[in-house]
Amino acid sequence: MIYFNTKEMNSLEHLYKINLINSCSGYKSANLIATKSIENITNVAIFSSITHIGSSPPMLGFFLRPTTILRNTYENIMEASYFTINHIHEKILKDAHHTSAKYDKSISEFDVTNLETECKDNFYAPFVKDCPIQLSMKYIEEYDIKSNNTKLIIGEIQGLYIKENLLEEDGFINLSKGTIATINGLDGYAIPNLKQRFEYQRPII
Repeated sequence: MIYFNTKEMNSLEHLYKINLINSCSGYKSANLIATKSIENITNVAIFSSITHIGSSPPMLGFFLRPTTILRNTYENIMEASYFTINHIHEKILKDAHHTSAKYDKSISEFDVTNLETECKDNFYAPFVKDCPIQLSMKYIEEYDIKSNNTKLIIGEIQGLYIKENLLEEDGFINLSKGTIATINGLDGYAIPNLKQRFEYQRPII
């Protein structure tokens, strides 16, 4: 096996190092977070850090890189308290990836890609049209991570929209039926296929 110690990792060329470290954690979620400013300008950006926080109440979190530079998603959430999470699927990979480009707050990523907004139930923030899973979210709290100046943003699920063919009888959402993507590192995308589900495990006596 190839081995890197801390000193070697810290001395790597910048791009090589961020590719290496962003890949080593394994496959990550691939989501678009959509927001709207108080000036009514929409924003959509790709995130690979959304994670389950708890089921009761239903909460998700995501990590935000340092806000010392322009972070339109964060600013809009702080202004309005609402955002949506939309699962990236195979047909929108290229446009979804382009939302990582840093546009001025006055420019909506919806206007420079083929992604389209969708309104549901008068929710403040837009959804991304045709995404097989869409969640309406309300900002709850945030935690500063001092070691690298990032933030953990926590939101409560206000509404959950799922395409009918993805939802199993026991509440399991079969992501593979929606060709939902996952991210490998910073720029690699895969469409996983469900291989097997196992029963709830109990100790063997």
